[in-house]
Amino acid sequence: MPNTPPALLPTRVDEGRAPGLSYRIEGELVPVLHVVLDGSHGLFFEHHVVLWKDPNLLIGMHPLSGAFKRVVAGMPIFMTETQSPGEIAFSRDDPGHVLSLHLPPGRSIYVREHQFLAATVGVDYSYTRVKGISNMLFGGTGFFIDRFRAGGEEGVVWLHGYGNVFEKELGPGEAIDVEGGGWIYRDESVEMQPAVYGLKTGIFGGSGQLVFNRFTGPGRVGIQSAYVHLPTEN
Repeated sequence: MPNTPPALLPTRVDEGRAPGLSYRIEGELVPVLHVVLDGSHGLFFEHHVVLWKDPNLLIGMHPLSGAFKRVVAGMPIFMTETQSPGEIAFSRDDPGHVLSLHLPPGRSIYVREHQFLAATVGVDYSYTRVKGISNMLFGGTGFFIDRFRAGGEEGVVWLHGYGNVFEKELGPGEAIDVEGGGWIYRDESVEMQPAVYGLKTGIFGGSGQLVFNRFTGPGRVGIQSAYVHLPTEN
């Protein structure tokens, strides 16, 4: 058993700050991230998560290295960014928990697909496709893991978790097993591997499997109390 259980992260932020911006996280059912930008720094985000914005705030395409092809429910998505001072707010169309992760220069995190809300422009974004774990857990063809890395200054990544989000700080060699859809993010230093338990079921001694993701420290892992399995991208 872990020495300490995962701890609930704050569900409200009244006065968050990052280079070139301030932000608030508000709302009890479908929370909203509200950001005020001074124009010296920008944000990038998937185009469909904007809830409202200042009419004078300019938005353009966010440049990405390599090909970017992501599809949700048959609809393509693309990355956009703010390009002027102003105010903007984001939310996803689901109940849950919005959280902010401040990354020191050079620090990276891995994030489960469809959990990203926004990030400061100085954060480098890339992604990889994972097939084996998804096949074991969901019978699908695979899923994406997003990677965010802060550049030469502090970066911030905002995520949306389903239900509430808890965080476990793992010590070196310390491990925790998390239900397949339960994890939302992990530090780059945290290893993730499938853990499969065989079960005997029924009067005829049939066998089943119980599958988890095992995370081994050192580092943080975020756990969401609910999970929505969206259609797999093509």
